[in-house]
Amino acid sequence: MELLPTYLLLAGAAFAAGIMNAVAGGGTFITFPALVFTGVPSVIANASNQVALLPGYLASAWAYRHDFQNFEKVSFKAMTAVSLVGGVIGAVLLLRTPERTFDVIVPWLLLAATLIFAFGPRITPRLQQLFTLGPAALLFIQFLVGIYGGYFGGAAGIIMLALYSLYGLTNLNIMNATKTLVSGLINAIAVVIFVVVGKVAWPQTLVMLVAAALGGYYGAQVARTMNPKLLRAGVIVISVSVTAAFFARQFG
Repeated sequence: MELLPTYLLLAGAAFAAGIMNAVAGGGTFITFPALVFTGVPSVIANASNQVALLPGYLASAWAYRHDFQNFEKVSFKAMTAVSLVGGVIGAVLLLRTPERTFDVIVPWLLLAATLIFAFGPRITPRLQQLFTLGPAALLFIQFLVGIYGGYFGGAAGIIMLALYSLYGLTNLNIMNATKTLVSGLINAIAVVIFVVVGKVAWPQTLVMLVAAALGGYYGAQVARTMNPKLLRAGVIVISVSVTAAFFARQFG
């Protein structure tokens, strides 16, 4: 692809992803495929995607800054600690995955993320009727989410919202604030590792950094007025299409 159309595509994808992550999640379904489509190898594309979306998470977290609260019996420091440790493990696992192996794994990761995104909100209320998570279970599952977030991260925000619901939280603003900041911290620790080992496509990533930050801040500002159901429906259509395209790419 020519340089200008490539950067315009990446900037548009990152801006849309920033809005999506702030309102409903699922931004990775746009930015990661956009990087791969423009010729970035999949492992580097995944690492670069995490770098590009980091400002969007942090901008959204700043916009949610008045909604932060500790969970009952679980401090935010504990949530942060297990998330960061998990993020480091996930990032290291990604770097140790050969490119060809990751190409095989990617469609399945996208499929799992799509299913979680599409059906997670429907399943969560049923699970709430069966059990409630305790503090230890919350921290352990958050640690596992941290690993997933450092490795790939698609629909990680949806998993966290479901997790917090099963812990008994009902205030969506508090849940979104925590989800957004914790996601940003997981990304941040993974980003440090990816930058140190040189697994970032910087020209593409820098363009996406700015666009994702603008989208993330804008998305958080309008999250209370947007219809998340319509946005979620659009994300599901995109995610199904992208997943099908990656499976076709692998088996075609």
